[in-house]
Amino acid sequence: MNTIKFENKGDIKMIAHRGVSGLELENTCPAFVAAGVKSYYGIETDVHVTADGKFIVCHDDNLKRVAGLDMVIEESDFDDLRAVRMKDTDGKTMRADLFLPTLEEYISICRKYDKQAILELKNEMPKEKVWEIAEIIKDMGWFARTTFISFAGNNLVWLKEKYPKADAQFLSETFDETVLNFILEHELDADLCGWCLTKEVVDTLHEKGIKVNVWTLDTLEYAEMARAAGVDFITSNILE
Repeated sequence: MNTIKFENKGDIKMIAHRGVSGLELENTCPAFVAAGVKSYYGIETDVHVTADGKFIVCHDDNLKRVAGLDMVIEESDFDDLRAVRMKDTDGKTMRADLFLPTLEEYISICRKYDKQAILELKNEMPKEKVWEIAEIIKDMGWFARTTFISFAGNNLVWLKEKYPKADAQFLSETFDETVLNFILEHELDADLCGWCLTKEVVDTLHEKGIKVNVWTLDTLEYAEMARAAGVDFITSNILE
C-alpha cells in the first residue's frame, strides 16, 4: 500500500492529514515519519491540553475510537494518556510505537524532515495555554514553519494578540459573510471543508489576499475539482 500521487497538482501544496493516516495509524509518530519521507509540504496534527496542563496529540476528545478506552483527554492526566498503547490500522496488531505523541515529538519530526507543521489547537483553550504552545515551538526553532489552525476562533485571536505575525488559518465547515469578516478582522487564512468550497468562494478569498486550504480530500476526482477552483493547499489522508 502506498500514497496516491496527485500528478496534476501544479502549485498546490499537499498536507498530510494527521500524518499519512491512510498508511499508518493517525496522529502517531509513525504516521508523521511516513509523511516526512514523502513529498508533502506539511504535516497536520491536533493538540489538546490534558487535565494536568500538559500537551498531547490526538484528534478526538475521547480515546474510545482510537484506543478502545473511555478516557476523556482533557479530564485525564498526561502520564495516564501517555501509557496507552494502540492497535495498528488492522484493528488487531499491538505495536509499542503506537502511543499519543507529545507536542515536542511532533515538532521534532516536522523539523527533522523539513516539513511545515500544521497544528490544530483542539477545543477552546485558556489564553495562557495557546501562548505556552507557541513558546514551546519558538524555543524549538520552528515557529516560522508552523501554521496554527482551529475551529475555536478565540484560540487564533489569542495567538494573534501576542504573535501578530503568526501564520494561522480559521477552520470552518461553512463559508458566509460572518466567516469572511472574522478571517479579515484577525488577518487569518481560510481552512475550509470540501463541501463548502467553490471557485466563487476561492476567488472571493483570493481577491482579499486570503490563502485557501481545503480538507479532507482523498480522491483524485475531488483533488482535480479543488485544483480547478484554485486552492492553495489540499489536506489529505492519502493523496500526495
